[in-house]
Amino acid sequence: FCRVDPYGFERPEDFDYASYEAFFSRYLVVLTRRAIKWSKLLKGNNNIQKSLKVKRYIRKGIPSEHRALIWMIVSGAQTNMEQNPGYYHRLLEGEKNDKLLEAIKTDMNRTFPDNVKFRKTADPCLQHALYNVLVAYGHHNKAVGYCQGMNFIAGYLILITKNEEESFWLLDALIGRILPDYYSPAMLGLKTDQEVLGELVKMKVPAVAELMERHGVMWTLVVSRWFICLFIDILPVETVLRIWDCLFYEGSKIIFRVALTLIKQHQAFLLEATNFPDICDKFKQITKGTFVTECHSFMQKIFTDPGSLSMATINRLRESCREKLLAQG
Repeated sequence: FCRVDPYGFERPEDFDYASYEAFFSRYLVVLTRRAIKWSKLLKGNNNIQKSLKVKRYIRKGIPSEHRALIWMIVSGAQTNMEQNPGYYHRLLEGEKNDKLLEAIKTDMNRTFPDNVKFRKTADPCLQHALYNVLVAYGHHNKAVGYCQGMNFIAGYLILITKNEEESFWLLDALIGRILPDYYSPAMLGLKTDQEVLGELVKMKVPAVAELMERHGVMWTLVVSRWFICLFIDILPVETVLRIWDCLFYEGSKIIFRVALTLIKQHQAFLLEATNFPDICDKFKQITKGTFVTECHSFMQKIFTDPGSLSMATINRLRESCREKLLAQG
């Protein structure tokens, strides 16, 4: 058995190889079939227009050989990169903010200690690329600068694109457009979306919302890492990448779909909790096991389980939750 997965992550001691093998042998068949369909769709030219067919294809997963390209195109990162030639390198060559560099350096060794490609001994060591991308981004978006959590996201982007400049533009797409205000110093967008999730749970899984209220557990305690790290280190790698496929195409509401599916699917289990620590522990447990490992069936569920979830609803809830947060000030 291989101790390291295809992305360089070491598998934990208690990794269940048997059920993973069983899942993966089935999943390989799906991947092969998808790869043929994608090759036909791309027909050797690297351009796709947004359409229902493309949306359907993306929901069923982008083959790893096309993933970086499709993310670049559908997120708008490709267009931005082409319109700003040399911009990334100019950021790296320009004046630097020392405080920003310090903050980024501090987090270098904390980023994926369980990934062999980020080790000092690796050749190439991806820490250098990660450092460059974060430094460039911090100087590009001074309002955000650098905030913990961004290192994990940039690290994942580098693992997939194997390209600093592309990772920079994808990070810009996520932080600048797709995720509203998650990483600004006040993190208002992030706090708002955690409250929005609470409201959606009230509507769709009321018993769990009631449990949280009864024990005084704030949503931020159990889900803030889901939002900040976009499920990195929470769900298995393959599953995270499938979520990101949809995130780049469909935007931030995918995060709510995933969160609601995890909560709804494990409603009975969560409701067994009898106290505060117990609830927190159960929220950790629902992100493990075969339900989340089987990324193909999991992704089908996120589009059916939570039922309809319109952007209009989310925007309405965002407005009211943001107002409440600002009033608390």
